[in-house]
Amino acid sequence: MKKVKFALPKGSLESATFEILGRAGYKLSGQERTYRPTINDPKLEPRILRPQEIPIYVAEGLHDIGITGMDWIKETDSDVEVLLDLEYGAINIVMAIPKPWITINSLSQLVENFWKEKKELRISTEYLNTTVSYLKSNTNYKQYYGHLAPLVITPWWRIGNNPKVSVFLSFGATEAKPPETADAIVDVTETGTTLDQNDLKIIDIVDRSTAHLIANKDALKDPEKKEKIYDILTLLKGVVDGRKRLHIFVNVSETNLPKLLKQLPALKKPTISSLSEKGWYSVNTVIEKEVFIELLPKLRRLAQGLVVYEPRQVLSLDEVLGGKKGDLP
Repeated sequence: MKKVKFALPKGSLESATFEILGRAGYKLSGQERTYRPTINDPKLEPRILRPQEIPIYVAEGLHDIGITGMDWIKETDSDVEVLLDLEYGAINIVMAIPKPWITINSLSQLVENFWKEKKELRISTEYLNTTVSYLKSNTNYKQYYGHLAPLVITPWWRIGNNPKVSVFLSFGATEAKPPETADAIVDVTETGTTLDQNDLKIIDIVDRSTAHLIANKDALKDPEKKEKIYDILTLLKGVVDGRKRLHIFVNVSETNLPKLLKQLPALKKPTISSLSEKGWYSVNTVIEKEVFIELLPKLRRLAQGLVVYEPRQVLSLDEVLGGKKGDLP
């Protein structure tokens, strides 16, 4: 029996990852004490790793499937199959500078200011590749420095040919670097509070990220592993979709039934059942949460006995494989 190696993220994504797996029906234990937790699926072999490492390990086939942030998928430029946006762990990657620099409020202004004053612009970040791409795409950077690549400095190597703009690898506490050891930072933030407390202001959003489910492309070519990977995808997508929807039950008279059905949005088609009392029907369906408030007045006028559930999962089985039946072995 082939096991699917499943990489799970340590750190900020950890709690939400174990929560979504629990809602999907997986029971994990031991994660508080070990990086090799147990799971109630004998075909899965979970391992807890840093999210920065997961895209690389999945791309290289050391793990078959994993959960990590889109920020690290892009930063590592890993050749993986992105299966699903899990829609949690939302963060912004931002550029921030010292608050006292009141005349600078964008990357373009920052680049122009340092170029005119003939000063080296120093940027501290964990996102080396993301920051270099961000700088090179800026209009003012291209105007002043052409095709020169920013100088990237780590303890092990230096690359790039523009010493006027340097990108330093940060090992953490990035917000503490300005203004003494860096002029600007590229870092992650959820609310901006930590940056504000360190006397920094955001001048641009470089990118946005959420947790994603990814897979090794070769693992998807293995029939046995592919089937298990798509089981995981189906269950996790069910949780993601379930959080956006409501399952409602209403009783409606035969007279109002056609009117209700015209008003009622449904995941596919509503289920209609006859009640014991002649001339009455039960209607149950799944709707988007965002339409419920708008729909409620219509339900009050046309129906009775409304019951609302938040589904644990909504499994749209035909959507996981793009509607292609028989795609699995």
